[in-house]
Amino acid sequence: MISVDNLKVEFNATPLFEKVGFVINRKDRIALVGKNGAGKSTLLKIIAGLQNPTEGHVAVPRDCTIGYLPQVMVLSDEHTVMQEAEKAFDDIKQMQARLNEMNQELSDRTDYDSDDYHALIERYTHDSERFTMMGGTNYQAEIERTLQGLGFNRSDFDRPTREFSGGWRMRIELAKLLLRHPDVLLLDEPTNHLDIESIEWLENFLATKANAVMLVSHDRAFLNNVTTRTIEISCRHIYDYKVKYDEFVTLRKERREQQLRAYQNQQKMIEDTKDFIERFRYKATKAVQVQSRIKMLEKVVPIEVDEEDNSTLRLKFVCSDRSGSYPVICDEVGKAFGDHQVFDRVTLTINRGDKVAFVGRNGEGKTTLVRCIMQQITDYTGKLTIGHNVKIGYFAQNQAQLLDENLTVFETIDYVATGDMRLKIRDILGAFMFGGEDVDKKVKVLSGGERTRLAMIKLLLEPVNFLILDEPTNHLDMRSKDVLKEAISQFEGTVIVVSHDRDFLDGLVQKVYEFGGGRVKEHIGGIYDFLREKHEQLLKMGTEANVSERGIDALFAATNAPVKEETKQVKLGALSYAEQKEFNKKVKKAERMVENCEQTISETESAIAILEAQMATPEGAADMSLYEKHLKLKESLDKAMEEWEIASEELEKLKQQ
Repeated sequence: MISVDNLKVEFNATPLFEKVGFVINRKDRIALVGKNGAGKSTLLKIIAGLQNPTEGHVAVPRDCTIGYLPQVMVLSDEHTVMQEAEKAFDDIKQMQARLNEMNQELSDRTDYDSDDYHALIERYTHDSERFTMMGGTNYQAEIERTLQGLGFNRSDFDRPTREFSGGWRMRIELAKLLLRHPDVLLLDEPTNHLDIESIEWLENFLATKANAVMLVSHDRAFLNNVTTRTIEISCRHIYDYKVKYDEFVTLRKERREQQLRAYQNQQKMIEDTKDFIERFRYKATKAVQVQSRIKMLEKVVPIEVDEEDNSTLRLKFVCSDRSGSYPVICDEVGKAFGDHQVFDRVTLTINRGDKVAFVGRNGEGKTTLVRCIMQQITDYTGKLTIGHNVKIGYFAQNQAQLLDENLTVFETIDYVATGDMRLKIRDILGAFMFGGEDVDKKVKVLSGGERTRLAMIKLLLEPVNFLILDEPTNHLDMRSKDVLKEAISQFEGTVIVVSHDRDFLDGLVQKVYEFGGGRVKEHIGGIYDFLREKHEQLLKMGTEANVSERGIDALFAATNAPVKEETKQVKLGALSYAEQKEFNKKVKKAERMVENCEQTISETESAIAILEAQMATPEGAADMSLYEKHLKLKESLDKAMEEWEIASEELEKLKQQ
């Protein structure tokens, strides 16, 4: 679909990347990865047509549509949520207006036998069929499903967008993008403002309904669940892997080991050559050999080795004196803002050494309860007790605003580091992506993300025995998240983490508190234990045909999931348990068929790429057998694509039932 050919981008005459070339195919699910500053966002902008490369070009077919979601965008505040989402269907509205005009013209005219009248009927019939195919008769339902999937309630649809935070308005823009169903979706950190349920909904949407997808994300679980191909930008070049992220990490490690061996061999060869030149430089009998080796050295292209991953650096939060046995006890705690009851009758006890997660949809009270614990909110009802000798270290999303803007990055950390840590300041800063000259930058010139990372390092070094971290991973890459996760795991005190990052929480917390419907529910176990329990509860609810509609609404509220009309219809349908089981078997069989077709397509495309590389050589160009193989592989690919389209349509029909 889209061909990227020999791209090069320079900033101040320094190449960001060069000789970049690849193809985005139909139904590709591509993760674009690389260290911060490698050029991931720049590459997305170039493909989207928003930025020009220094060299090279991007070939986009005329009828190919591209949807692009940047990390930061200008948002409109002039409409309601529904009105803003309906903008995704402006072309359908225009078509509907044209159909209305043609319909009125057909009613007004009386020249029924004229050629012009018959031509008008044909145009109306053609446009009417196209209107139906584009979803013109049911786009309102699709808007509602998408908005609810991204966490909006029906009561939000008529609210002005200006009443929502920036994160929620970004969800509206994401909804508009998904509703347009572009041929290629380019998403830059789409999960930053989503809760766990919305992330899971987006995963399912991208995996089953989207066309080609290329995304940048630091959410490892999201990448593994969505993508099947990984493109890494490293050392100004790209490496294309036909695997999901976790498999890419293994292959990347193997590639780096090969690079390192090749680099070491090259360095030994260079050293031996230099020794030979020095030894025989002034011997007349060796003059020819010496000159030959000098020329050889001049032609050597240095082998580059990917940067070493510093995530193995071991950091520890400094734990102060031991706290009491129960750092936090909540007894019937409630908090309301005006008429809005955020939560009520919250009763929980956090023991010393517990590591717990607060999860739930945005706006359900996670941060509010944290602020009550911090005594930033005191007008709550009930009783909240902070234990003996508890020293809290708090990381809030606005923590970066509290840094001294006149200090440098190094000075900010130097003032809080003690003991041996003062000798490791540059290593610590490097682990959180402050390297080289960055350490001498003033805080006031740092971006929001850089300030957030600096605030996290500062907290890392302060002596506390109770950590409260509110969305600590939003601006961290995977390497920095691994460093932070390891530090929290080794922390001997108590921890509350407010986060939607499943991979970060996995193996870190032993208890999950779920916020929703004005209540807080305790779940013993890790984050995936909680998610499994929740999904099983919904599945069980779905097989109980005699459940009342009120019961469904109550359960959805309790499990913090948006109620969807089509979900109710499935739950209240007349399917017996046996019929439901048989239906699920058909869906799984169809999914396997789609997966098998996609695997065949991927393998065939890889074989064609290898063959084309051979045909590009002088020897291969003269080998007619290669052309015959190429033709057969192309025919096999066309057949596999047809089978995939049939299987995908069958799966889509089953899922719409």
